Amino acid sequence: MDQKELMLGIIGGSGIYEIEGVENGRWIKIPTPYGDPSDEIYTGSLNNIKVAFLPRHGRGHLYSPSTVPYQANLYAMKYLGVTDVLAISACGSLREDFKPGDFVIIDQFIDRTFMRKKTFFDGKCVAHVSVAEPVCSGLGSLAGEAMSALGIKHHLKGTYITMEGPQFSTKAESLLYKNEWGCDVIGMTNMPEAKLAREAEICYASIAMVTDFDCWHPDHDNVEVSDIIETLTSNASSAKDLIKKVTSILSSEKKTCSQGCNTALEHAIISHSDKITLAEKKRLGVVAKRFFDI
Repeated sequence: MDQKELMLGIIGGSGIYEIEGVENGRWIKIPTPYGDPSDEIYTGSLNNIKVAFLPRHGRGHLYSPSTVPYQANLYAMKYLGVTDVLAISACGSLREDFKPGDFVIIDQFIDRTFMRKKTFFDGKCVAHVSVAEPVCSGLGSLAGEAMSALGIKHHLKGTYITMEGPQFSTKAESLLYKNEWGCDVIGMTNMPEAKLAREAEICYASIAMVTDFDCWHPDHDNVEVSDIIETLTSNASSAKDLIKKVTSILSSEKKTCSQGCNTALEHAIISHSDKITLAEKKRLGVVAKRFFDI
């Protein structure tokens, strides 16, 4: 794949509904074949890097984790020309040393969601992408470099279990995920987001912001929204600093990802092109445009 201009998409989680400092910023509406995204997308430039910011839950926090339109969100990012996505989300900790206020660079997921559409290829075109390594290590490493420069306490890897929600875990579930499955953090939003980013051939990195100890910890009360919001406020400020720092060290030239994120569909589509209807090809649109002569 030829080199092109890099564009950074930022998907802001709970507590992050806006982004400051963007030059020539404007909110734009992007309709998609998969419905409307969570909100309009704020585009412009930050430190001379093109950016596109989307509040995952919408301004005013209108979408629950189960009702976030994940397909439309990632499609809209691809439509705008986004090459890399930095996804920021709140999470609960399943480890004593991952404390509220810490950030975690996620490197693995366990997907326990069951109510969400998880693929663009849900019509009469079949594709199987690899998500063995579900995030872009290059973009994650750059985020780690930025956090080190800012003095943000962070952990270089972690397994994120995505639960359906919107309720928090039972104590039995929390202990299962912690003690038996070896998960590090728990959240409700990064899946199927990461899978859809891979299908859209977008480099995706996840930064999880710890807000609480879920309900497993014997020395802490059960999860309360009021406590989470208090930590979120502090985390959101650090997250916005992180976004600014990342754009200051990114190159504006997008090169082929060494991990293959931006060529993930190369051998994934197994349906015969002449059997795929024109309507289906148009519905897939920008996700698979380079494979279809439309």
